[in-house]
Amino acid sequence: MLEHQQSPWMDDELLLLQEAARKFFTAEFVPHIERWDREGCVERDAWRRAGQAGFLCASMPEEYGGGGGSYAHESVLIEVIAELGVYFGNSVHSPIVAPYLLHYGTEEQKQRWLPKMASGELVAGVCMSEPGTGSDLQAVATTAIRDGDEYILNGQKTFVTNGQSAELLVVVCKTDPSLGGRGISLLVVETEEVEGFSRGRNLVKLGQKAADTSELFFDNVRVPVANLLGEEGRGFVMLMEQLPQERLGIAQGGLVAMERALRFTSQYVRERKAFGGTLHDLQNTRMVLAECATEAHIARVFVDDCVMRHLRGELDANTAAMAKWWVTEKENAVIDRCLQLHGGYGYMMEYPIAKMFADSRVQKIYGGSNEVMKELIGRAV
Repeated sequence: MLEHQQSPWMDDELLLLQEAARKFFTAEFVPHIERWDREGCVERDAWRRAGQAGFLCASMPEEYGGGGGSYAHESVLIEVIAELGVYFGNSVHSPIVAPYLLHYGTEEQKQRWLPKMASGELVAGVCMSEPGTGSDLQAVATTAIRDGDEYILNGQKTFVTNGQSAELLVVVCKTDPSLGGRGISLLVVETEEVEGFSRGRNLVKLGQKAADTSELFFDNVRVPVANLLGEEGRGFVMLMEQLPQERLGIAQGGLVAMERALRFTSQYVRERKAFGGTLHDLQNTRMVLAECATEAHIARVFVDDCVMRHLRGELDANTAAMAKWWVTEKENAVIDRCLQLHGGYGYMMEYPIAKMFADSRVQKIYGGSNEVMKELIGRAV
């Protein structure tokens, strides 16, 4: 199997982090994935173990309990977790929620929440989608109307990663519904300290089953004004500023899933007997693998370039959208073709390729659907 070249953003320190993360997640998470998938949730103590090992909030400053790294450190963890097929909510907790708090939070907010997120004492989530609103964030119906020193929060959110386990939620809501998108704000809800908050069912998903995903309800929840993140009415701007990193992370996970599918499939076709030889002896098999390996290599070069640009502060929203839609489309296509090469065994969940097929399908949906990504790109062309 062809090996991809080392990413240009990797260095010796990051290679050590990569090795340590592989050892930790292989020992502490991989043996439990099958059970966590059945239960629909990663056990709470696993978060604390990951925090103690330094694998949560790796890019947050040390003064807030983080690892003091950069997005490169998050990249290493995103790729290791995808490489091992360990899908849990750290993809939201560390590279999405924590940056919102770091970039827009007050000093008091950062000191109060980030150290507990880094240790795994707090699990965080972000509430964007609603039953009637997905990628169109300007249309959210959840409201937070100010009443003295509090906001009264009302609404329903769905598809919330970490919804069953999160104690800290960044909620997208409208503090002035009359202003449309310009009335959107971000409120931080501490779920253990409020009345009127409730969790709905843990949604049964096609894939990524261990990453608990829920409906959440806010019924006259009183949230202190001190929990407003950034300025009132600037929520949509903040979302747009942070979405490129989220979309880059999705592309990175998709890239590694492609490489992982190829690795398993290359091994399988060399062992599987057919027509007096192995599947790999058949020209069609080699042609399919050649096409998939080329697409994975192109994805690796593109994504690595995006990571480098992001580390320099130069990754624009359109390029991030390109990476998100193109890589996840190729991810699903490559995994589908790899599954086909497994024949009937590819349809059996005991084979890794079947789980990869199920886990990857949502990549084209969350973080902004691929149709929306192309619309955003098209407006700039």
